[in-house]
Amino acid sequence: MQNKKFVFCSWVGEMASKLMKAIRVSEFGAPSVLKFCSDFPVPAPGAKQVLIRVHACGVNPVETYIRAGVYARKPDLPYTPGSDVAGVVEAVGDGVRFLKAGDRVFTTGTETGGYAEYSVASEETVHKLPDCLHYKQGAAVGIPYFTAYRAIFHKAHAKAGEIVLIHGASGGVGVAACQLARAYGFRVLGTAGTAEGMKLVLSNGAHMVFNHRENDYMDKIQDATEGRGVNVIVEMLSNVNLSNDLKLLAPGGRVMIVGCRGSVEINPRDTMAKETSIIGVSLFSATKKETAETAAALFAGMEAGWLRPIIGSEYSLDNAAQAHEEIINSSGASGKMILIM
Repeated sequence: MQNKKFVFCSWVGEMASKLMKAIRVSEFGAPSVLKFCSDFPVPAPGAKQVLIRVHACGVNPVETYIRAGVYARKPDLPYTPGSDVAGVVEAVGDGVRFLKAGDRVFTTGTETGGYAEYSVASEETVHKLPDCLHYKQGAAVGIPYFTAYRAIFHKAHAKAGEIVLIHGASGGVGVAACQLARAYGFRVLGTAGTAEGMKLVLSNGAHMVFNHRENDYMDKIQDATEGRGVNVIVEMLSNVNLSNDLKLLAPGGRVMIVGCRGSVEINPRDTMAKETSIIGVSLFSATKKETAETAAALFAGMEAGWLRPIIGSEYSLDNAAQAHEEIINSSGASGKMILIM
């Protein structure tokens, strides 16, 4: 034990003099507050923490809300954004049991931020990355797949044979939801706003896809259910779609609110006759038991081959501000947006 502690202390002393590239945010605001820093100290892992050399980091819409200061959870300033990193364990702190230097991993959270060349994460948020996935794909697993699983199974309590509509299916969470729903025996319907996005949705598990830019696409979805309605809707843009979603539901149907960019007006009567539900989804509220269940299910999907993240736009670390601008204002999502270190 003394030898291990001496080696770790020597490593800390060596790394303390090393610097890394990272994004730092010193004030909440527009994407321009994402400042590229080329001489930030490499962090050291504490007890039950690991240091990861980051190869890629996912960019999620929630990170733009946090950066803007409009999200319920605000980090202390200054901070480095990012939770979904993939890379190699560089070192482990005291008490780490299941990981070692050299392991390929991905994360569902970090302590020091993922928009950086190195990141510290608690062991409980670090998961083994199978050899069948590359680091870019690893960076697309965290929030997208854990959110999709939580929405479909932990919150909607969906059962095989039900009809699931992924409303906005071509982005990171949407693709994850399509793959999960198809693998677990649901009838999967999806929407997208571009021809490329529609093709992507069909190739990742949806039985049918609809263009949500067409005026009559809701009628087409209802026709596709033969008038029975949809059992579960995974909704990425509830401030636009929620009122119409309620009209699409089957008796006992559930709308899962995954994404929202503002307020919306609905008629509560639309929930009454069919006793439908509107349920919010927050990955931050998952228990350790729920997270462990999700991780096990997703790892099985990786090994079986049906869990295969689709990578969309790629950006270098110094272009993080551009990534934040485009993830909100793009004409249509197409896979998972990531930063490359």
